[in-house]
Amino acid sequence: MINLAEAVKLKSILAKKVQELINELHRSAFVTVEKGQAPKTSNRAMTVIESELAQVRLDIRTLDRLVYEANIHNKVDFKGEQLALVEAIELASQLRAEAELCKHLGTHEKETVRMGYGEGTMLYEIAMFEPDAYRERSLQLEKDAHKLSNLINAKNYSVEIQFDDSRYF
Repeated sequence: MINLAEAVKLKSILAKKVQELINELHRSAFVTVEKGQAPKTSNRAMTVIESELAQVRLDIRTLDRLVYEANIHNKVDFKGEQLALVEAIELASQLRAEAELCKHLGTHEKETVRMGYGEGTMLYEIAMFEPDAYRERSLQLEKDAHKLSNLINAKNYSVEIQFDDSRYF
């Protein structure tokens, strides 16, 4: 039994393990010998590596299913609304993206002078919004994203899933 936060970390570890085993398989696949000499290698047998690789891949699929199920069935309360973790994760990403957009708009001046294309022509670029309002909105959106991320993280440490991680830890 592991908590959801550990499961997310373990998924990353297992992905690295797959790459390591594939690299080992490539190293074990060929040896160079003189003609007539028997191949000798200190590498593990390919069948052993393939078996281990199959087990890690099975564990990744199992872990994915368990994490997805946990992310659907467990909820956080955000601004009076119950959100499944999967939805809360997406909302946190959207809040961050919207905060970045508002921050960008908030850095503009309300009115700036632009160079004209003729003699004596003065052009102005006028924002069709209030930059300060967008700057303030970006700050609030960032706070909301942080708060939601903290709720998700707290839930990830409290939710347990049925997975035996003894092969890896």
